[in-house]
Amino acid sequence: MTVYVEDPAYAQVKAQVKAPAKDPARSRGRSRTRGRSRRVRAVAMAVVTVLAGSVALAGCASSAVLAGDRPRSPEEVIRVLPGDGAQGVRTRERLAVRVADGRLERVEVRRTGGGDRGAGNPGRRSVSGLISPDGLSWRPTSGRLALGAEYAVDVLALDGEGRRIARHTTFRTFVPPHRVIGYYTPENNTTVGTGMIVSLAFNRRIADRAAVERAIRVTARPAVEIAPHWFGSRRLDFRPRERWRPGTVITVDLRLRDVQTGPDAYGLQRKTIRYRVGRDQISTIDAARHTLTVRRSGRVLARLPITAGDAKNPTYNGKMVILARQSVTRMNGDTVGFGGEYDIKDVPHAMRLTRSGTFLHGNYWAPPAIFGGRNTSHGCVGLKDVRGGGPNTPAGWLFARSIVGDTVEVRNSRDRMVAPDNGLGGWNMSWARWRAGSALR
Repeated sequence: MTVYVEDPAYAQVKAQVKAPAKDPARSRGRSRTRGRSRRVRAVAMAVVTVLAGSVALAGCASSAVLAGDRPRSPEEVIRVLPGDGAQGVRTRERLAVRVADGRLERVEVRRTGGGDRGAGNPGRRSVSGLISPDGLSWRPTSGRLALGAEYAVDVLALDGEGRRIARHTTFRTFVPPHRVIGYYTPENNTTVGTGMIVSLAFNRRIADRAAVERAIRVTARPAVEIAPHWFGSRRLDFRPRERWRPGTVITVDLRLRDVQTGPDAYGLQRKTIRYRVGRDQISTIDAARHTLTVRRSGRVLARLPITAGDAKNPTYNGKMVILARQSVTRMNGDTVGFGGEYDIKDVPHAMRLTRSGTFLHGNYWAPPAIFGGRNTSHGCVGLKDVRGGGPNTPAGWLFARSIVGDTVEVRNSRDRMVAPDNGLGGWNMSWARWRAGSALR
């Protein structure tokens, strides 16, 4: 609606036109008529002038209203990606802040919740970034966003008119339905033998092996070349060309957190593991001679009589590594395919060599004459012992001087070579073949 306000000057002139003063000498002559005509023309000019001024003023007021001269909203000035309230944002999606004109003064992006900070994740809360030299954009400089996390974005900027504007937005990242965990061998902060192979077994199949391999770094001090090798899609091992030098410190950096390993599957761990390599000890078993020779740093410590696998169940040949040590364990034939042939509930001084069930252990139930004389076992290597395990028996002596990671090599058995993935049998592969098992080559 348009409202007109009458100008006072215009009203006065209009009154003069409508009601001019009466002239008693109206008929007196031509000179008076001319005078009145001049007054009318003057009044008319005044009316035109007043109207023109009024129109000009009205025109100015209308143009100001039509131009919409109001400050722009924060949403119009500052653009934030992902949008405010976005859900399920993928960690690779673009994170950016822009202004069309003016200048960004400050951008702060921080995690306000979620992100599984307790699952091996230190939980860095802020996202670092840089404002461009022209002040029109901001981009992140830190790594990926955390999965399943809530983020807040706070921006302070000047618009094109120099007015300061602030904007606050939030978004939430994608929550993966599947998490991948790598179970590592050996345990953290342990001392291991020179034959130790770093091994990771994953709880889910790894589709993108290259991504996982890039996220795991194994280093040694003193430095040595270390190569990875995949056994199938759930196991990744690391070893050097030769056995570790005594005193070496091995560091495993797991940077698996939020690494996509397959469709909707992401790693969970962010952890550093360290081991120290102890003395160099190798136990060599000659199945044909029924002996076990212990060498430490190349020097023979002892030769012990043993009994290996019989003709029907020979012991694997090849290099194996002690995986675990147990003072007493139960051995049941049902668990390894031998049915009810044996079930010994208190096997002493047991050291596991393969995942399939090969052990180096004490034996108290066999006649003493078989040790060093005959092979009678179901594939394990037995040493003379007593029930409950004696410290001074051959089995007790070897157990006390062995650690996880020591190499045990079997020769002259009638069986095949142990498979490289049966325990830590990777030392039976050539270096070229081992390195060929990397997903990055």
